[in-house]
Amino acid sequence: MSTIYDFEAQRIDGQPATLADYRGKVLLIVNTASQCGFTPQFAGLEALHKQYAEQGLVVLGFPSNQFGSQDPGSNEEIGAFCTKNYGVSFPMMEKVDVNGANAAPLYRWLTKEKPGLLGSTAIKWNFTKFLVGRDGQVLKRYAPLDTPASMAKDIEAALAA
Repeated sequence: MSTIYDFEAQRIDGQPATLADYRGKVLLIVNTASQCGFTPQFAGLEALHKQYAEQGLVVLGFPSNQFGSQDPGSNEEIGAFCTKNYGVSFPMMEKVDVNGANAAPLYRWLTKEKPGLLGSTAIKWNFTKFLVGRDGQVLKRYAPLDTPASMAKDIEAALAA
């Protein structure tokens, strides 16, 4: 696999999604959780989505229950939570593993393309973010502590490229 467009996922409603549908867009891919201290970042992610969607940004949320069991609900429950509490309108995908033997192929690729601190390929916690350019290549990896607002300049640069 050489670009993000080579991957597929399942939408939170169970419908198939091919990332090739986002060809030419700038993507911000985030592993999310509904019961995490970083969960309020949904508001900032939605703000980025609304601010930059017309310029070509797509935020993609991938719920994961791998960190402290902080997203134990069903896909339906997670989707309802995101909409009700944060007005999430960006695409949410089905819950996935982001680490380990059962990690989604997309996450295996993302972490290989942009390793974390000291070259680690593991996702350390919820709300790790990857910025992908219009060419389907990973531009940058952000830690959970990096707020959505702090990524605006990088997103603007990617949109302008």
